[in-house]
Amino acid sequence: MADINLQNANLLISAGDPKQFPATPVAQIALSGRSNVGKSSLVNTLLGRKALARVSSAPGKTITVNFYDVDKKLFLVDLPGYGFAKRPPQEKAKWSALTDGYFTKNRNIDRVALVLQLVDLKVGPTKDDEMMLQYLAATDLPFAVIATKADKLNKTNRAAALQALAEHPDIPEGTPILPFSALNGEGKEEVWRLIRRAAGV
Repeated sequence: MADINLQNANLLISAGDPKQFPATPVAQIALSGRSNVGKSSLVNTLLGRKALARVSSAPGKTITVNFYDVDKKLFLVDLPGYGFAKRPPQEKAKWSALTDGYFTKNRNIDRVALVLQLVDLKVGPTKDDEMMLQYLAATDLPFAVIATKADKLNKTNRAAALQALAEHPDIPEGTPILPFSALNGEGKEEVWRLIRRAAGV
C-alpha cells in the first residue's frame, strides 16, 4: 500500500443528482448493497478511519452517492442502500433514480473499474440483492461479492453460507467472493488487492 496514502482520503461530495458526479479521470470502485449491510463500515475499515463514512443509526437515511477520494488515485463510491422497508415510496423512487443514474447517466461509467456487491453472509442474498446481482450481470460491469459480518458465523455455518453464495444462480461462476468483517478486519487486505488490480494502482 506504500504508493497509496490512505491518510490522504476524504469525502469529496455527497451527490444527490447525477449532474453532481465528479468528472475526475480516476478509477471508480462502487459499493452496492442493502441498507445496514455494512457499506460505511467497509469504507472506514479500508481507509483505516473510525468515522470518515458515517455509520447511520437509522439505516437507509441517506439518499446520496458518496464519493470518497483516495489519494487522488481512485474513488470509493458508496451507493445508497436499498431494501429499507420503512422508506416512503417517493424516497424509494429517488433511490432508484439515483442508483440507476450512477450506472446510466454517469459520464465516467467507463471509469467504473469494479462494483463491490455487499451481501450479509448470515442472511444470504435477499430478493433486492438478487435484483442487483442480475442488474450487474446484465450490464457486464466487473463485480465481486463481499460477504459482510463474517465474524457472526461459526466455522460450519460460515463454510455453508460461502458455498451457497458460490452456487447462487445470480452469481456467475468465477466471481470473487470475499468474507469480510469490519469487527476484526478480516478480508481487508484481500479487498484492497481486488481494488488495486481493478483500478490499476
